[in-house]
Amino acid sequence: MGYKNGRDILPPSLLKQLQDYISGEIIYIPKKEQTRAGWGENNGTRQTILRRNHEIYRLYENGTSVPELIKKYHLSEDSIRKIIVKTRGGAARQR
Repeated sequence: MGYKNGRDILPPSLLKQLQDYISGEIIYIPKKEQTRAGWGENNGTRQTILRRNHEIYRLYENGTSVPELIKKYHLSEDSIRKIIVKTRGGAARQR
């Protein structure tokens, strides 16, 4: 997120109105809701983690132990167990 001077980007009339509310302060203007991407959607992270979680579940279902999964994926036992439960729930809904 970059800092921009309002004098450089806003029409003078809007700048004057904003100065009536907040003058000399920093203000954050959020993106429009429809243009905001969800976490990990733009860079593929969400899909990468989803694939990893399905792989963890598949390995678990095929007999890989939780300690082995912890070692392989460098995650805590709690994280592995949450992934298994959540993925199992998603698999049950898809059936």
